Amino acid sequence: MKIAVGFDHAGFPLKQTVLESVRAAGHEPIDLGTNSAESVDFPDYAEKVGRAIQNGEAERGIIVCGSGIGACIAANKMKGVYASICHDTYSAAQGVMHDDMNVLCLGGRVIGPELAKALIPAFLNAEYQGNEAGGERLARRVGKIHKLENEEKV
Repeated sequence: MKIAVGFDHAGFPLKQTVLESVRAAGHEPIDLGTNSAESVDFPDYAEKVGRAIQNGEAERGIIVCGSGIGACIAANKMKGVYASICHDTYSAAQGVMHDDMNVLCLGGRVIGPELAKALIPAFLNAEYQGNEAGGERLARRVGKIHKLENEEKV
């Protein structure tokens, strides 16, 4: 899989760990920056990752900002982007398996390299189970999420 990865300045210290972890899991990272610890705005990198998914350039994404929260909020504003902050392996895998999550958000000031090395393969190795036999319950719930996303705003 191609994995879009983006970092703000607070996520930059984890950049090499994330890139190496994506490669070690057998996937190809698409590095969308940033390239230094100089201050930048996290929504810009969340947008880059989200656009890569929307345009079919990447199947999944990883965004790292200071807490992971801002990047998660920004990414979820984009149609077809289903992002969650996960700082445990259960959530990183379960978000994909049950909720069809396609973007992992991490807090560069919250987790260290060793936890990142565990979270990334948990996220990348998981597969959505709503399309499998017995996955009707999951598909129904994800369908409701898509309905919310597509409803006209009043």
